Amino acid sequence: MCSRPEPPEPLRRVAVVGGTHGNEMSGVCLARYWLRAPGELQRPSFSAVPVLANPAATAACRRYVDCDLNRAFTSAFLTARAHPDDPYEVTRARELNQLLGPKASGQAFDFVLDLHNTTASMGTCLVAESSHDVFAMHLCHHLQLQSPELPCRVFLYQLPGEESYSVHSVAKSGLGLELGPQPQGVLRADLLARMRALVAAALDFIQLFNQAYRKVSSVDFPRTETGDLAGTVHPQLQDRDFEPLRPGAPIFQMFGGKDVLYEGESTVYPVFINEAAYYEKGIAFFQTEKLTFSVPALPGLAPAPSPAP
Repeated sequence: MCSRPEPPEPLRRVAVVGGTHGNEMSGVCLARYWLRAPGELQRPSFSAVPVLANPAATAACRRYVDCDLNRAFTSAFLTARAHPDDPYEVTRARELNQLLGPKASGQAFDFVLDLHNTTASMGTCLVAESSHDVFAMHLCHHLQLQSPELPCRVFLYQLPGEESYSVHSVAKSGLGLELGPQPQGVLRADLLARMRALVAAALDFIQLFNQAYRKVSSVDFPRTETGDLAGTVHPQLQDRDFEPLRPGAPIFQMFGGKDVLYEGESTVYPVFINEAAYYEKGIAFFQTEKLTFSVPALPGLAPAPSPAP
C-alpha cells in the first residue's frame, strides 16, 4: 500500500480528468468543454489542466475498449514492456502515467480530480484511496460543507495491503467524484451542474490551501516616553486584517488628533490588528507578506490515437 501524506508545499499542478469511462457523460462532456475553454479551471496560484482520459472509449460511448482503464494503473501494467498486442487501456494508462506521473515520484502532478457517473443511486460520493491521503480527506470535508442539505458521502476503496490502481493514484494526491444515478451514455442536467459545482469548489479549496502570509515584523503602538499609549489603531486600519496596507496609508491616530502613516516601501498585509493579548507584548499588529506561487502554463495533454479497427 502506498500512503500519500498531506502535501508539504502548495499544490502547483492539478489535473481534472473526465472520460476515464467513455459512457459516463458528465465527466466526458465537461472534459471536452474545458479542453476548448480551460479558463474556468484556472486559479491564481496553480495551473489546472483538463484531460480526456480514454478518448477511444468516449468516441465509441463505451465504458472501455479492451479493459477497465481505472484498474490499469498498477505497477504490473505500468512497468511491463510494451507490446503491440497490449490492451488499448493498458497503453493509455502508461501514457497517462507519463503525463501525470510517474506514479509515486516527485515529478507527479500534485492532485488529480477524476470525474465519474454511476447507474446506482449513490447521490454525491467522494472516492479516495484511504484516509492516509490527508489532503484528500480535508478536501472531502470541505466539499461536504458546501451543501450540507445534500448527502455527500466518502468511500475509501483501497483494502489494507492492496496496491492502488485508479487514474488519480498516479498523482501525489487525488480524489474521484462519483455522481448518480445516471444511465450510461445519458447526460442529466442536474448531475452535470452538480459535478461542475463540485469541481469549482475543489479548485477553490486548493487556491485557499495555497495562500499563506509570512510574518515580516511587528509594529508597536505609538507611546510616550514613559511607555504609555500615545495613540490608537487608526479607524481606517481597524478590522482590516489580511487586507493590503500600502505606503502612505494611516495606521495610528494620536490622541492629539494627528495621523501616523505607514512609511514602508512595499505593500504589507497586517494581521492580529489591535489584538488585546498583544498589548503587553508591545504589538499593535504584525506585518506580513503574501506568498503567491505562480507557475508556467502547462503543455497541452494530447489524447492517445484511437486503436486501429
